[in-house]
Amino acid sequence: MISRALRPVLATTALLVGALVLAGCGGDATPQSKATETPANTQTQVPVPDGVTLTAYGTELKFGDSATVAYAPNDQRKSVLDLTVLSAVQGTIADLSGYSLEERTKASTPYYVRVSVKNVGTGDVGRTPIPLFLVDNRNTLISASSFTNTFKKCPSVPLPTTFGPNATLSTCLVFLAPDHGTMTGVSFRAVQANAPILWKGVVKVPATKKKAS
Repeated sequence: MISRALRPVLATTALLVGALVLAGCGGDATPQSKATETPANTQTQVPVPDGVTLTAYGTELKFGDSATVAYAPNDQRKSVLDLTVLSAVQGTIADLSGYSLEERTKASTPYYVRVSVKNVGTGDVGRTPIPLFLVDNRNTLISASSFTNTFKKCPSVPLPTTFGPNATLSTCLVFLAPDHGTMTGVSFRAVQANAPILWKGVVKVPATKKKAS
């Protein structure tokens, strides 16, 4: 059976589209009620090591640039991360032909975003979501989809069980922009009250898609 769960992640002033969990064969979609916890003030709750400077809220970056952020998904897990958005590629929904998709999902535009994460703080944030969201042309925040098997177009590796000081990870995040949406950037937003850190850059389009357009 394929199971796909609509997963609420965090509330923002923009509409948030929940992630899909995609698995091997067959299909249903089940809402999950538990949302990711977010602290009232991440900047003050997370210890910042000497010599580490946090990137200011509202900063706009280019692909390849890093942001240093305080990340506290819950009371037990908190640290400082270096986040880098490396590149983005637009796919087609045909890339997901091996999965059972709802009709509304078939109208999505997939984007494959390569990122790197380094823990430059003192805490452990293992088994928590990578805190990056795609922003589309409707100012929608879209959380990454997760897979129970390997998606070759964009192999997604989550943060491991332990992700402590100096740990690093490079991975690819799959975002599905609804209603043929267009990607405008990638966002980190710790809390609703603060402006997001935003990455922008050239989104690559496969050669076959360029010829068709």
